[in-house]
This record gives sequence, C-alpha cells and structure tokens, in this order.
Amino acid sequence: MRSSIFQDPKIRVSLGDAWKQLRVSLIKPLLYFALFACVLMSIMLFIERLYMTIVILYVKASGKKRYTQYQLDTVRAKMKQDGDHPKVLIQIPMYNESEVYKLSIGAACSLSWPQHRLIVQVLDDSTNKTIMTNVKAECRIWRNEGVNIKYENRANRNGYKAGALREGLQKQYVDDCEYVVIFDADFQPEKDFLEKTIPYLIDNKELGMVQARWKFVNADECLMTRLQEMSLNYHFSVEQEVGSSTCQFFGFNGTAGVWRIEAIRDAGGWKERTTVEDMDLAVRASLRGWKFVFVGDVLVKNELPSTFKAYRFQQHRWSCGPANLFKKMTKEIMLCKRVSIWKKIHLIYGFFFVRKIVAHWVTFFFYCMVIPTCVLVPEVYLPKALAIYIPAIITLLNTGGTPRSLHLLVFWILFENVMSLHRTKAAIIGLLEGSRVNEWVVTEKLGNNKKNQARVSFFRSRFQCGERMHKLEFMVGVFMLHCAVYNMFYDNDHMFVYLFLQSAAFFTIAFGCVGTFVPSMQ
Repeated sequence: MRSSIFQDPKIRVSLGDAWKQLRVSLIKPLLYFALFACVLMSIMLFIERLYMTIVILYVKASGKKRYTQYQLDTVRAKMKQDGDHPKVLIQIPMYNESEVYKLSIGAACSLSWPQHRLIVQVLDDSTNKTIMTNVKAECRIWRNEGVNIKYENRANRNGYKAGALREGLQKQYVDDCEYVVIFDADFQPEKDFLEKTIPYLIDNKELGMVQARWKFVNADECLMTRLQEMSLNYHFSVEQEVGSSTCQFFGFNGTAGVWRIEAIRDAGGWKERTTVEDMDLAVRASLRGWKFVFVGDVLVKNELPSTFKAYRFQQHRWSCGPANLFKKMTKEIMLCKRVSIWKKIHLIYGFFFVRKIVAHWVTFFFYCMVIPTCVLVPEVYLPKALAIYIPAIITLLNTGGTPRSLHLLVFWILFENVMSLHRTKAAIIGLLEGSRVNEWVVTEKLGNNKKNQARVSFFRSRFQCGERMHKLEFMVGVFMLHCAVYNMFYDNDHMFVYLFLQSAAFFTIAFGCVGTFVPSMQ
C-alpha cells in the first residue's frame, strides 16, 4: 500500500516541489550566509599566507634573517679564552617514557660545556615503577661519569609539564643558573647546541628566548609522518622565521629552546591554565617587553608521532590550547601598555585568530561542509575562483617548505581536511571551555622500538571496533560520498572527483588505516 502511494506521479511531484520550496526558502539563505562567512575567512587566511610568503622571500633574497645579524664570534672567542661560561640548567620533563629516556638524557649529558657550569635536571613524573627505576639508573650512570645530573620525581602531576618545569626552577641548586634549556624526552641536541645558542643571550640583554628548529628523525616512517613534516616545515621555515625576522611575536615551541631565567620569572613563571604552557609563557614575556630570536640553522633531532592515536591527542592539545589561551589573554593583550598597537594587532588577529582559529574552521566548514552541501542545493551559486583557485594558492604556499614531498600534495590536502575536523572541534572546546579543555595526554614516542618490532598491518591485525572505528570521520565520509554520487548523476561540473577522493580519505581514517601499527597498539 505504502509503495503504491509513493509510486503515484502526483505524490512524487508534490514531494519534489516541497523539497524545492524548502531549499529556496530556508536552506538557500542559510547556505549563502555560511558561504559568505567561509569565503571571508578564506580571504583572511589567503592574505595572511601571502604576507608571510612575501616577507620570507624578501628575507631569503636579502640575506637578512635576524639571527645572522648578531655578531657572536667575539662572544664565543671571549668565552673560550677566559673560560667564562655562564651556568646553564637543562630540564628534561618526561612521563613514563620507556623508549626514549636514554636518548634524551645521553644527548643532554654529552653537550660541549664545562661540567662545573652545567646542571642536567631530569623531571620525571612517571607513575610506572619500572620506568622510574630505569631512569634513575640511567642518571646514576651519567653521574658516575662526572655529569652534574639531578633526578626529580614528584608525588603528583599537578600542572603537568608546566608544574614540573616550575618546581624544577624552584630548587635551591638552580639559584645561580642564568639560563635554562628545555628538551622534551625525545629530543636529541647536537654536542655544540649550547655553543650555538647561549652567545645570543650573553651580549643581548633584551633577548629572553632563543628557539632552535626541529629535525625529524622518523619523517620517512610512514605516509602520515611525511605529511606531518610538510606542515611543520612550513611552521618553522615560514611562520617562525617571519615572526623573528620582523621582530613581531612568534611562539616558543615548548622544547629545543633556551630561556633567560630572569625573563621567565619576570613574566610570572610557568602556568598550567591551558595545555599550551609554552605559548602562554611566550605571550606574557612578550608583553613584558622581552624579545625572541629563531635560529633556523640549529637543528635538534626529535620524533614525530607515527601512530594515529598519538597524533590525534597531540593535535587536540595543539588546537584546543591556543583557542583557550586566546580567550583568556585577549583583554590582557589589548590593555598592555608596553607593546605597540601593531604588535597587539599581530598577536590578536594574525597569530591567534587567523592562524589558530580561522585556519582550522575554514578548512573544515568550507571544504568539508559548505562546498559538498552546495552540490545538493543547485539554487546556490558557488564561485569556482573562491572554491578552487584561492584554496589552491594557499595550499601551494603551505607546502613550499618541503620540496621533496610536493608529489604528496594531494594526499596532504586530503589528510589536512580530515584532521581539520578534530582541530575545529578542539578549537571550539577551547573557546567554550568544554569538558576536554584541559585534557593532557603525553604524545607517545616509539623511539628505537619501532625499528625492532614487526609492523602489524590493518588487515592482519585484530579488528577492535571500539578502538579503531572513528564515528565522526565515518559520518562525514558518508555525507561526502552521498554528495559525490549526487553530483556525478545530476551535475556536470566534475566536483564529484574531489568529493570521492575526500570521502575516501575520511573512510580511510575512520577505519584506522593510517599511521604505524605495532603489536603494543592492539
């Protein structure tokens, strides 16, 4: 009976008219508003990327990278001749780091610096007794080698990394240290790291921090690490370099950096109010008048997360924290009288709003929601220049930092669009201070373990739906697949090619077919 009703041509025509009227009266205005908002955000992001590209091209063509303008040879020669080395503290915060603690401790203890002017402080918040015992034993080995190494373990994890760093600076043996160097547990500096960075701070009293660049030892581990390398290379080679060379603000990356301890204390010390304690400290120090320099030719080896689970947690923290900090510090930045109006605009608009919020939102809402929906609503005109050309230019500007991976451009676009779902969600949680706003999950490092353990492919491993199935990606994938099929049959603009590829990317990640898989991850 029901099927005969819907087979009636009059009924089908009336339903079609009702759907068309709904589209025109309700969906069309809402979609045009969303399209306008996304186009506006896209133009904002395009202008920001174009500005940074022009600046970095000028800097490279003129040879005016800021760190090359300092005269350090005299400082280094004087230090070597007089033996007048400042006392330096090295902090290595870690939490249950079973695979990489030897690498970081060994690299820090092997730095070229007079041993009586160096303190290595291992801030171990581990709760695993076996790991704690192993880390203590490693510290004991280096202490027997003559290294002034201190092992510190707290009874709690209050404040997470920020709390550990703050308590480490409060130790009495730190009182006569002038500078503090921070290395996360997977970071391995070269022996001459201190000789290449400390001299910047010695003769330039206005400098509060020196940031080195990261070098990824496992970039070729899998496709996911190659794609991460493309994004992070842009961050260091363009964003950090432009911020440093123009004397505008750029953020501390949380590791592989040297701080003047006076600057940390002047800025109010480490705070755990967000999950980006490094950015929080850098903003407060900048508002106090301290300057930073990015030294792009000092590379520190470290490890990219090669499991998708670890990468998701990292991206949540990196997206939620800045949005939350933006909410907390906007008023403070606006009322600060020690910095210029242009620096305030750069901080609020350029650094926070465009890079930390707009960049995520426009990627997800425009490319994964609005454009596919426009396919289903033919009454809405989608300008191809705004939907294709501007995003294409932004993409090319973003990937210029890694020429060796340009052949992976399509994969990078699809992967970044999928990850924008999580980054957008995290940014909204940060702005609204949702339930996961202060979630802190340490990024898992595999170290040499991944070389010794056999890989487990997706199809041969035991499928556990609760762990491997990601519902949000699956639902967006179904939506985009529906839009692709509709476009293929009812339109002739070939948008279905992009929609099919993007839906496939969502399904690939929805079923966990990405990243490195090791037996321990099952």
